[in-house]
Amino acid sequence: MNRTAGTDSAPPVPVTGPGVAEADAGELLGIGAAAAQLGVSERALRYYQQLGLLRPACTPGGLRRYSADDIARVTRIRELQDLLGLNLDEIAIVLSREDRMAEIRLSYHDERTSQEERRRLIRESLSLQELLRATVEAKRAALTGFLTDLDARIDRSRKLLEAGDDPAPR
Repeated sequence: MNRTAGTDSAPPVPVTGPGVAEADAGELLGIGAAAAQLGVSERALRYYQQLGLLRPACTPGGLRRYSADDIARVTRIRELQDLLGLNLDEIAIVLSREDRMAEIRLSYHDERTSQEERRRLIRESLSLQELLRATVEAKRAALTGFLTDLDARIDRSRKLLEAGDDPAPR
């Protein structure tokens, strides 16, 4: 994902109808209120939109409006950063796969979906879940390697202290 080119930014979704402060799903928040609620900067919200991670609604005057779904998505982005240590490129991939799995769920539960199509959807969902698991497993392996190295350094330091010798290098 190119973070420097502005051409990759997702266009805002236009808000239509009277009362742009409200939407079917509830109240829409301005960028300042959304940023305050989420504990992130307005700049971060704009950046997430530029990268295509977030698509807030937009008034005819160009003001961004954030729905409950947008707030949940930013919460998920922060969770993936903080919990798994994913960078924004990795988060874009994870969110894309999660979005596709949500589409699959809707199609699967549609009464017009045939049994054959449901099986195809299950296979696709399984593949996406395996890819997501591989992403998490790669992070876990990196963390395990880091912890192993850290444990070895801790052990060396403890042995130096226990030896009671002059800890100066020889």
